[in-house]
Amino acid sequence: MALNKEQKRLRIKKRVRGKIIGRVDLPRLSIYRSNKEIYAQVIDDATGKTLASASSRSLSESATKIEKSVQVGKEVAEKAKAAGVEKVVFDRNGFVYHGRVEALAKGAREGGLVF
Repeated sequence: MALNKEQKRLRIKKRVRGKIIGRVDLPRLSIYRSNKEIYAQVIDDATGKTLASASSRSLSESATKIEKSVQVGKEVAEKAKAAGVEKVVFDRNGFVYHGRVEALAKGAREGGLVF
């Protein structure tokens, strides 16, 4: 049986999450991309707590989706640094590293996160 787009992404996500685990010293930067918005969280998987989060929901409507993604990356990096996090492992959540996902990663790097 053929898989649809969402099922393929979830299969990739499951495979990637088997290899990527956020720790206290190296938390996980997890992203989620919907058709309209993009969300980012810095997660410590050992305790199950979110250390920092940001989304494009609070940003202005006049910016493009790519510009919003860069801003979300910078915002999550700023909040993570305030929480004492310098290095993270990037979890693209099954999404292709292209477009808005790549822009968010670029913004997070510009904000000072290392991954």
